[in-house]
Amino acid sequence: MASTQLDVLVIGGGVVGGGAALDAATRGLSVGLVEARDFASGTSSRSSKLVHGGLRYLEMLDFRLVAEALKERGLLMQRLAPHLVRPVPFLYPLTGRGWERWYAGAGVALYDAMSRFSGYGDTTPLHRHLTRHGARKAFPSLRKDALVGAIRYYDAQVDDARHTMFLARTAATYGAAVASRTRVLGLVKESERVVGAEVIDLETGRRFTIRASQVINATGVWTDETQAMARERAQFHVRSSKGIHLVVPRDRIRGETGLILRTEKSVLFVIPWKRHWIIGTTDTDWELSKDHPAASSRDIDYLLDRVNDVLEVPLSRDDVEGVYAGLRPLLAGESDATSKLSREHAVAHGVPGLVVVAGGKYTTYRVMAADAVDEAVHGLESVQGRTVGACVTENVPLVGADGYQALWNQRRQLARNSGLAVNRVEHLLERYGSLVLEVLDIVAAEPVLGEPLTGAEDYLAVEAVYAVTHEGARHLDDILTRRTRISFETFDRGVAAAPYVAELVRGHLGWDADQTAREVEHYVKRVEAERESQRQPDDHTADAARKGAPDVVPVTQVAAVE
Repeated sequence: MASTQLDVLVIGGGVVGGGAALDAATRGLSVGLVEARDFASGTSSRSSKLVHGGLRYLEMLDFRLVAEALKERGLLMQRLAPHLVRPVPFLYPLTGRGWERWYAGAGVALYDAMSRFSGYGDTTPLHRHLTRHGARKAFPSLRKDALVGAIRYYDAQVDDARHTMFLARTAATYGAAVASRTRVLGLVKESERVVGAEVIDLETGRRFTIRASQVINATGVWTDETQAMARERAQFHVRSSKGIHLVVPRDRIRGETGLILRTEKSVLFVIPWKRHWIIGTTDTDWELSKDHPAASSRDIDYLLDRVNDVLEVPLSRDDVEGVYAGLRPLLAGESDATSKLSREHAVAHGVPGLVVVAGGKYTTYRVMAADAVDEAVHGLESVQGRTVGACVTENVPLVGADGYQALWNQRRQLARNSGLAVNRVEHLLERYGSLVLEVLDIVAAEPVLGEPLTGAEDYLAVEAVYAVTHEGARHLDDILTRRTRISFETFDRGVAAAPYVAELVRGHLGWDADQTAREVEHYVKRVEAERESQRQPDDHTADAARKGAPDVVPVTQVAAVE
């Protein structure tokens, strides 16, 4: 990136930044993508893991937003990422009689109709009305007095961190230059125009200037800080809303579907997630550290109290395997209540050469990316007089999508050939799609990597190795928190697995014994700080406790450069 003049430099390796890099690259532009930490290390790895139309936005009469999101949901399931996005059923319990069933039923029927009308909803099952007996048969853990009936409908689920990483990886296959651990120190301006960025490679300490005709600021909750680098007045501001999620083992709640529950502030989801449940979320204003938002004891108690209102056997703190907290980037200025701030997005081009995109929701990342690149292309065409094609990402599957269904049909044959159990091959297919062949080739060359990971037996050892050889993971935290989800899927938050994983990957990353020990120490301290923050009564004390762990792993010694 430093050795050439780019058409577009994208700042931010979240879902919108990755989407923008892919969009720009597939229009034939030269593209760079820089991310200060790891891909999806912010909001894009800490969502509810849902790809959905936003059923509650129908009640707000925001039909355009729902229609847009339902189209994107269908596109992801059917064409763009069928290996990563799949349908998931939900129960909407009814607590009143008569009018509520008609009111909620009409809303869900409209939801289904809009999905079908989008042209990408044919494979999503339609909703069904259930009696109380039928609802409790599907979800036996529901208290009998918690409902009089229910409606079952479908949305979709995604591993957000992996999907975001796949976006960056797909952009790279189309020629984008992609770099994590590369922090922007400032924007480069000539006259009144932004012409690039000064960056530092956090792995080596080296500084570079990257020149680009257009810079896209896709930094989410850090939008205001990045805009300030242009030393111009921002056209809009972003507020951060904190949402936390609890993860509990699947056997703690008996149910075959997810749940969506109304609360006094928003909605609560109970979402099936492999051998676990994800329970969330909260929606509270957050003005503290954006790097590592902390979940407080009050947040955890709130979610446990709300879900226990409807469960026959209540959950306790001892049932909680993992907790994660994320920040939503909301366009500010519309309401004092974060749950009422806009989930729509905005694009601004107030400073020549700098496009800012913010707001929105995970499901509509592709639309946000297209709008941002459209604005950058307008700048390119007006300055350079060149013609650039329109967005084509509606027809660009992510790597791993092509051939996925055929390999899924062949999963038993793949299991026989590889010596793995069928359920292990299914697990790999749902994480890598058709790239599973690359993973299985590694196992064939080194059979010991086909064994379960010590301390996290749901994963295979090869997955840790593949994370650094093919998926851009640079540190232990990248592997345990985002390439896998061991950090919230085990009761010890991945502490037992950490030394084993570090030994597996040290040779691939060039770590000496000291660096390997530092990686493990850093991860353990991070877990300890998070656990301590979750014992604190409020946001301020939780934030202070979370800051007790170092923010960045020390630079690898073998790569250090003066």
